[in-house]
Amino acid sequence: MWVRRGFFAWLLPAAIILPVWLVVGWAIFQAGGWAFLGVILLAAPGVLVAELIIALLIRARPTVRRQRAVSWWDVLGITVWHGLVVAFGCFIQAAFVPILVCALLAFLALFWGALAQLWNEARGSFARMAPGTGPADLPDDEATRDRARQHAEVIVVHEVGRPGDGRSVH
Repeated sequence: MWVRRGFFAWLLPAAIILPVWLVVGWAIFQAGGWAFLGVILLAAPGVLVAELIIALLIRARPTVRRQRAVSWWDVLGITVWHGLVVAFGCFIQAAFVPILVCALLAFLALFWGALAQLWNEARGSFARMAPGTGPADLPDDEATRDRARQHAEVIVVHEVGRPGDGRSVH
């Protein structure tokens, strides 16, 4: 459980740390001017936005909020994706494009996985809203009166309000 809670705590700081790592990695590995423009204009903002999207999708699930821990599928997806982002920040010339493509694919898999988990948890909420359970399915006044006449059950509640509380005073 502590691993899953650690990943839960890591979600929001990762949105800042990983884009900063891309800039620091560019400086450490001396990737060049064009790489700097790519990092500043595309990669760092893209990782920031993607991290925030993933964090919000994962944190939107009721079980994650209740347990303050992500699922094991989230742990797998986040590990793969963050590992590829860190590798991308190393600017390895021979593997630059394959790492970039794999990082994009890992993000898409993590995004759709988080969305599917959110949908599966929300599906239970939709089931509770089945026909016959909502306020729109309550009987109207005429149906209530008919039932009361048939069963001779009449309950009258008189509510007496105090001046100024918004209820009618009798």
